Amino acid sequence: MAASSALSSFRYADSLVVVGISVCTAFLCEAISWLLIYRTSTYKSLRSSIDKASKKLDTMKSTSASSSSKKPSSSSSLSSSSSSSSRAKKMDRVETSLKDATRELSLSKFKSGAVVAAVLFVVFGLLNSLFEGRVVAKLPFAPIPLVLKMSHRGLPGTDPTDCSMVFLYFLCSISIRTNLQKFLGFAPPRGAAGAGLFPMPDPKAS
Repeated sequence: MAASSALSSFRYADSLVVVGISVCTAFLCEAISWLLIYRTSTYKSLRSSIDKASKKLDTMKSTSASSSSKKPSSSSSLSSSSSSSSRAKKMDRVETSLKDATRELSLSKFKSGAVVAAVLFVVFGLLNSLFEGRVVAKLPFAPIPLVLKMSHRGLPGTDPTDCSMVFLYFLCSISIRTNLQKFLGFAPPRGAAGAGLFPMPDPKAS
């Protein structure tokens, strides 16, 4: 009882509670993802395929760049042209396989994504009921109007440095879980960066 009253009187008690719950939620979400996705043979196979294709593509691009930097003689221009054309076709095949594997990896994460989204929704509802209308932190500066709408959401008064639970929880969610994934080795493969179910159109195709 004395410990709880001491915590409630602590200046940053609300902030620590929100951050603590965010950390626990991040661990819970990663545990769910590991149980449903990361430990499966399908995920491991797709991740391995993406890593191999990404390394192979990087090697082919560096080889192509070094070859193009050399000026071929007139006698070898024909063979050089056919070689570069063959190399370009191989690169296209590797890029296609990389995109396909990345798309399948994104699809495989849908199952855990739905469960994680439900957990985050429940946690957000709990925090919102606990800290509705309460200032949980103080910002070191007055944010721009666009950010202010979120950082001051649901708070009484006009002090722009007041921080709501919504804003603090949002910052914790995007920072803690991303770094936790890197620490646990669950971050998306390097070759899958920027790709997904709806990848950007290939400029070569236009």
